[in-house]
Amino acid sequence: MRVLLAHNRYQVRGGEDAAVARDLAALARAGCAVEAVFLDNGAIDSGLARLRAAVATTHAPEGIARVMAAARRFAPDVVHVHNFFPLLSPGIHAAARAAGFATVQTLHNYRLICPGAFLMRDGAPCEVCVTGSPYQAVRFACYRGSRIGSLAVARMVDHHRRAGTWRRDVDRFVALTPFARERFVAAGIPAERIRIRPNGLPDPGPPADGPRDGLLYVGRLSPEKGVLVLAEAAIRAGRRVTVIGDGPLAGALAGHPGLDLRGALTPDAVQAAMARAAAVVVPSLWYEGLPMVVAEAFAAGTPVVASRIGALASLVAEGETGLRVEPGDAATLSAALGRIAGDPTAASAMGRAARAVYEREWREDVTTRALLDIYRDAVAARAAEVRLSPTGT
Repeated sequence: MRVLLAHNRYQVRGGEDAAVARDLAALARAGCAVEAVFLDNGAIDSGLARLRAAVATTHAPEGIARVMAAARRFAPDVVHVHNFFPLLSPGIHAAARAAGFATVQTLHNYRLICPGAFLMRDGAPCEVCVTGSPYQAVRFACYRGSRIGSLAVARMVDHHRRAGTWRRDVDRFVALTPFARERFVAAGIPAERIRIRPNGLPDPGPPADGPRDGLLYVGRLSPEKGVLVLAEAAIRAGRRVTVIGDGPLAGALAGHPGLDLRGALTPDAVQAAMARAAAVVVPSLWYEGLPMVVAEAFAAGTPVVASRIGALASLVAEGETGLRVEPGDAATLSAALGRIAGDPTAASAMGRAARAVYEREWREDVTTRALLDIYRDAVAARAAEVRLSPTGT
């Protein structure tokens, strides 16, 4: 299988960037001929530059030209698009399809149906654009707090919805969770074209035996991640939570008595911290795509305390692989932190169950086989469409 990956990197490296890098390596290890075209947001370094990029993202001819030049040279069986915003655009799928390549789109976030990408507004889930007009985002300035920027992104969402890009030009979509699939189907993405496949994670090895201690948060320090709720819950529980990560709330949380801020650490250091922790806390207020921190915790044999919202509600089994709490509720989060930190025997049992889930669902060989099946499905669908087309294209 020959695979061309296309991905618009983020200015601050995040989960999507890491997932693409893992897929690139995993496909190569599986024997695929794989190449990647990366576009970089590094040059978008001002408000004006962000606005220009948002306006251009409906078509983004320069980004499309770069990917198609690589595709014509490399001749892949599949063009797999990850993040297309803002330097690539959904138009890459029409270009790839016209050139005869099968296309796949991973749905890392909700940008296809939500100008803000998170299905979140004012600290709570919002789905008004799922079945309604995306121009509602302009009223609420959903894209970076800018009505002008929100208008530009809403135009992209609306244009490709009306043009039939998602119904015509993408052979298969990859949803990371059943919950995400449901939201995209509700928004009009053809259900028969969406496959569920979580991001894979290389096996760090069996968890070491021995006592665990402490609570751990790993992730971006931003409002939608629920870190302010976590800070309050830690005080209520009388527990100090180790925090690994950076973000816009780092300054506000510095010196907080319930948190021990460590900043951004290397992947090896994060893995070691997870292997020592009694539990990992994921107090998100938004739906999340697929928070890899859950997979990483499960791989380390560490249970998770998570908000009962979106995909998290099904990823963490109550009392089996962790505990679930109401999103935004510091009192219930505090109680859960005390419960799991105060019962090492139960936490250890949950950790063992979590590791079993990782081995069954998230281990790299499992998810790579699933991705290759999706590629074969996309290639077959594209070939069938060509055979049935009156023009043969």
